[in-house]
Amino acid sequence: MAETTLEFALSSLTQQLVDNMGVIGVIKDEVSCLLSELHHLRAFLIDSNRNRRGSKILKHFVEELNRAINKAENSIDKFMIEVTLHKKRGIYRIFDLCYLVKAKRCCSDIRSIMEKLKEIRRDTAYALSLSLQLDDSKQTAHQLKRAPVVEEDEVVGFDEEADEIINRLLGGSDDVEFISIVGMPGLGKTTLANKVFKSVGYEFYNRIWVYVSQSYTRRDLFLKIINQFTRNTEQYRYVTEEALAEVIRKHLLFGKYLIVLDDVWTQEPLDDVKIALPNKMRGKVLFTTRDDEVGKFCCNEPHHIKFLTDHECWELLQKKVFHKDKCPLDLEVLGKRIAKKCMGLPLAALVIAGALTGRGKTKSEWEIVHQFVSEHIISSDIRMTKKLVQMSCDSLPVNLKACFLYCGAFPKGSEIPAWKIVRLWIAEGFIRETTGSKIESVAEGYLNELVSKSLLMVTQRTSNGQIKTFRVHDMLHEFCTLEASEENFFKEIKLGVEQSFPRNQELSTFRRLSIDSSVQEFISTNPYGDGIRSFLCFSSRNIAMSPYELETIPKSFPLLRVLDIESILFELETIRKSPFRKQFFQLYHLRYLAISSDSLKILPKFMEDLWNLQTLIISTQQETLNIEADICNMPHLRHVHTNASGKLCPSVLKTRNHRSALQTLSIIEAETLTEDVFARCQNLKKLGIRGDMTKLVGLLKLEYLEKLKLMNLASGKLQLDSENYGFPRRLKQLTLSGTWLDWEEIHRAVGHLELLEVLKVKENAFRGDSWELKKDYVFPCLKVLWIERSELVCWKGCDENFPSLERLVLRNLNKLEEIPINFANISNLKMMELVNTTKSTVKSAQKIESQSVCTGFKLTIFPPDT
Repeated sequence: MAETTLEFALSSLTQQLVDNMGVIGVIKDEVSCLLSELHHLRAFLIDSNRNRRGSKILKHFVEELNRAINKAENSIDKFMIEVTLHKKRGIYRIFDLCYLVKAKRCCSDIRSIMEKLKEIRRDTAYALSLSLQLDDSKQTAHQLKRAPVVEEDEVVGFDEEADEIINRLLGGSDDVEFISIVGMPGLGKTTLANKVFKSVGYEFYNRIWVYVSQSYTRRDLFLKIINQFTRNTEQYRYVTEEALAEVIRKHLLFGKYLIVLDDVWTQEPLDDVKIALPNKMRGKVLFTTRDDEVGKFCCNEPHHIKFLTDHECWELLQKKVFHKDKCPLDLEVLGKRIAKKCMGLPLAALVIAGALTGRGKTKSEWEIVHQFVSEHIISSDIRMTKKLVQMSCDSLPVNLKACFLYCGAFPKGSEIPAWKIVRLWIAEGFIRETTGSKIESVAEGYLNELVSKSLLMVTQRTSNGQIKTFRVHDMLHEFCTLEASEENFFKEIKLGVEQSFPRNQELSTFRRLSIDSSVQEFISTNPYGDGIRSFLCFSSRNIAMSPYELETIPKSFPLLRVLDIESILFELETIRKSPFRKQFFQLYHLRYLAISSDSLKILPKFMEDLWNLQTLIISTQQETLNIEADICNMPHLRHVHTNASGKLCPSVLKTRNHRSALQTLSIIEAETLTEDVFARCQNLKKLGIRGDMTKLVGLLKLEYLEKLKLMNLASGKLQLDSENYGFPRRLKQLTLSGTWLDWEEIHRAVGHLELLEVLKVKENAFRGDSWELKKDYVFPCLKVLWIERSELVCWKGCDENFPSLERLVLRNLNKLEEIPINFANISNLKMMELVNTTKSTVKSAQKIESQSVCTGFKLTIFPPDT
């Protein structure tokens, strides 16, 4: 995947030059020539990659080219800062001779880099041509071999799943039926399909197994199927595809058939095989895929293969290492601990078993494997493991490959927030806005695609089913970090017995640094690297540092785009001091900033100098945060998150000459939000407000707002009497707390929100002991209703009030008598969660469960003995 990083670097630099062509002025001609050379390089890379994938010559070309491109990017980034500072000088620009000197130097650098690029391309083209001539006599066309398959005698943990699929194959309608097995690489899709294939032999007259693979053609697919009928396919070499389909159709007419399509990557093979199937003959098509969207094609209910239990992993490990023998008792405890490290993945168990087989069967030898089990998953059979993930990655567009590798920069096993990875991908430049789609939507689509391809695992979902957090399987994480290190995509900084900090000369070759709890020791070495674009700090323990140590970071890495040091707590001597010093505000390319402090109370006006900033995350132990910077006027700032109540300063409130780019603003003090602020922030999609809501006005100006969270801290209730106090009509999610509205007002408050999907009412959002919903009170799109800490006693309503409701959550309702029994008639209601409610409420929920019209209804009660 080294070519992936290079291709991305080429694309990123090209886009940067195109975006800034209008402001680079005096170096415009040199930049135009550089763009032309980059275009030639991309075409050359694609052609070379196609013909000589994996060659040492091409690898050397990639390394050389990466260095040259990084040098060009550094030079242009530095000059872009000079351009911006030059423009800010106003009338004094005419005396800025230093600027002209730097422009001349940048032009010279670009010309020098272009000559180097041409030289690299010319030399590589000659070397590749010579290599191809030498290899022609002994090489055949390169084809990817299929991933290793678990043999039948090693099948473990698939009995129940096999029975489920067999029942589906033997039952169902008389029409042709497609059934899919979906799962991530190495999870045993092929193994399960093979077990089923052998188990149902007596039920099908024709059984056909075809390995499809990523590089398939319709003709090859048809010939592979025909090869199951007759070994002599030579007679069909020049037959048309339509004629081949007819041959298959005639063979399948003799009786019931089963076709297994193994390793399907796209929908096309499924469409193609349909052409060759008889219309009236009952048959089944079973196919395996790692892509969830492909699994849903032609199949209403894909079978998602499960991970093995720890016991099943141990059973598989034993079979591979000892065959029919039993594991010695002195190794059993250690062996089970090793099996647990497999994380339920059959492939991991097989690779680790290979490592154990190659060693003596002693406790000390097994302890070594246990200690370095993650490394063995990769290193003991690098080709096997890499091939599985490599094949998935090769099918991804270059930007999506970069997004996947980037996930490896997070600590192994960590749960990664979806919103955070989306913001980081955008800041890194992996995501490009497309016609008709906002950049955040494109990034969310990337995340969903990686999940659907089984490269990422969802660990939590939001109340309305969106991805909340995810993780990277340990084996795939090892792959990401290995690939990233090999191609200098990012570097893990660790301090240990066998590891030391890289020297500055080595740092200059990296673009991103990911560091654990040894960050303080690393910074104390005064590192420097003008090529570093991202500094990501992750720590499982709290690290306390002084503002002076923070000042080291911008000095060390002046061209940073991403700075995530939220896991570090910067200690201040007084609450009036700020960790931000002058040097910090010279990080002009910074796009993403996440920082924490114990006493931070002021966001200084100098923050406005970070003119490229897109995402700002501030965590402080103070209740309020005075925002002196005009965040509404920062041209690229789209997302502001703080755990304190942000107070917009008066000077900010009076400025009205700029429409803000802000999309997220959370949490902001209610008292500082005026109609003028809302008028400037009309692009807001997510807003969190805390404070006195009794005087809140102007919300209706936010016509694009989709998520709103109101936390009223005043004793008075939120006013809804005037049209100026309503909620924006595009709201999809609304959370209310302490708003003290009457239950009778709920329909007037939110009934007009026709797009509302999630409604959470918490901490006395509504008061009173009775809530009666009339039949004409309809919440048409509401999927999630969450009620928490309320004095509600009597709740009357019916299924017609909530036709789309999927999830009902009731928490800490110690007076509620029952849930309306008619909720059993809501066809979409799949889940009901009760936490600390009355026994009568539980009984009504159980009654709804017994009468529910929804298949798969799930009721959760806590505590269980309620």
